[in-house]
Amino acid sequence: MAARHLGALAVVAVSAALLVCDWHPVPPAAGSAINGPYAQLLAAATDLGPSRHPHAQLTVTLHRPAAPRELTNWAQRQGLWVRWREGQAWAVVEGAAADLAAAFGVAVHDYRGRRGQVFYAAARQPTTPAGLHDEIGEVGRILGYVPHHTSRRWLLPQDVPERGLGPQALLTTYNADTLAAQGYRGEGSTIVFFAFDGFDQADLDAFTAAHGLPPLVPEVIGELDEPRGETTMDLQVAHAVAPDARKVVMSARRTIVGDGAFEKIGELLAEADQRYPGAVWSFSIGWGCDRLITAADLAPVRAALAAAQARGTTAFNASGDLAGLECRGGGDWSSPPGEDDVGLDSVASLPEMTGVGGTTLSTDESGRWLSEQSWYDVPLSIGTGGGVSALFDRPDWQRAVLTDRDTDRRVTPDVAAVADPFTGVQIVFAGRQLVGGGTSQSAPIWAGLTAVMNQYLQAHGGRPIGALNPRLYRMARGAPRPAFNDITLGGNAVAQAGPGYDLVTGLGSPNVANLVENLLAQQRAER
Repeated sequence: MAARHLGALAVVAVSAALLVCDWHPVPPAAGSAINGPYAQLLAAATDLGPSRHPHAQLTVTLHRPAAPRELTNWAQRQGLWVRWREGQAWAVVEGAAADLAAAFGVAVHDYRGRRGQVFYAAARQPTTPAGLHDEIGEVGRILGYVPHHTSRRWLLPQDVPERGLGPQALLTTYNADTLAAQGYRGEGSTIVFFAFDGFDQADLDAFTAAHGLPPLVPEVIGELDEPRGETTMDLQVAHAVAPDARKVVMSARRTIVGDGAFEKIGELLAEADQRYPGAVWSFSIGWGCDRLITAADLAPVRAALAAAQARGTTAFNASGDLAGLECRGGGDWSSPPGEDDVGLDSVASLPEMTGVGGTTLSTDESGRWLSEQSWYDVPLSIGTGGGVSALFDRPDWQRAVLTDRDTDRRVTPDVAAVADPFTGVQIVFAGRQLVGGGTSQSAPIWAGLTAVMNQYLQAHGGRPIGALNPRLYRMARGAPRPAFNDITLGGNAVAQAGPGYDLVTGLGSPNVANLVENLLAQQRAER
């Protein structure tokens, strides 16, 4: 009989409400009013009039990774300046808000948000200046604030005796126990967690002592906020499956201070790549939904991620816990959702990022996999994210899935793992044994399993995985061993699960022993 696991408290992210729709993204034309979530963000704020910000900015993409001389010359004539890094196909145009507004033909105002934050923004999409179309590809938003996701904790009933999946049961669930028994526990790999909040070492010590695991003493880069549960869960879940991997927590706080969030995220990723080349990255935080911005805004992040992957890094990002309504903002969760709420987490939607959706899991008492369905808790209005990108074209490696619809756009998530807090993983937070939940649990599960697979691959003449998505979809087209548990039941607020790839759980959850053998076969074939 299937075992369902429940704890007194589950760590999940912000929630949403029920909506069923079939939405197709249409990016705004240059110079037109920006509608949707962007307009909602400004409408919910107080317009303070024309901006006096001395250092407003926007990002542009370039047709070539060469010095943008024409753009630089034009900017100087407008009283602006350009920042560009050698080899990059993007640049930042910066200057006083009034000069930026005049140069790009839009009004830039200051706004005060509901939380008291003051930021500049243009309600219309900036246009490409005349004479620069041969050099500039796309123009980003003039927006000095990007909402970020923080975790919330949800109280759950306390009268269920099971306390979630322990480390051995979690390994068994995804068929990684045989690798662990052979000594593949992530040795030689580094897992980097990008976080806002911190952790209490006493909780990590209690977790490892309870399960007989090696000590978990993460290296910390930067200043973290007080523990709220997110980072604690990420570390423990990854340690449960890869106890011998090195764990690093990098503070992402600087990315939400001031403007230029995505440029700062790119700098953060470049720093992580420099410090820990070939690491496994895990993201359980988000920086706004994809419909708030343009692809140009994400260019610094995408470039940094691609560069790290070329050196062996593999990156996982939680797909979000708003059940496909990642553009839903504010604190009024009781209001009925609408079409403007539909969207993806911006960074999780990058083609280079492996997006991880969430499931509800059923196992036997030992943790052996029985079944999974997509995670969607209608009463709590939470569930796995996923959907169609508003920003990115469908990569070639993804064109064989969902061929009957949305063939021109990137779709997410790519894979899935357990996220339902009623069937989640045992953790210790604030001195209490709890159960984790949310897709912010699913992403570090995949990160830990990837550390294990990297060790196995290198021990058998292979190499670290690096960019994983092309390999996953190649397996989906045909592989020696079945690598995924296909999840065909359930859905979220905007899509339904089904056979093969779907917009709720991607290709499915991992069968790790088979997955790593397929990866090894691919690498050997490429020699």
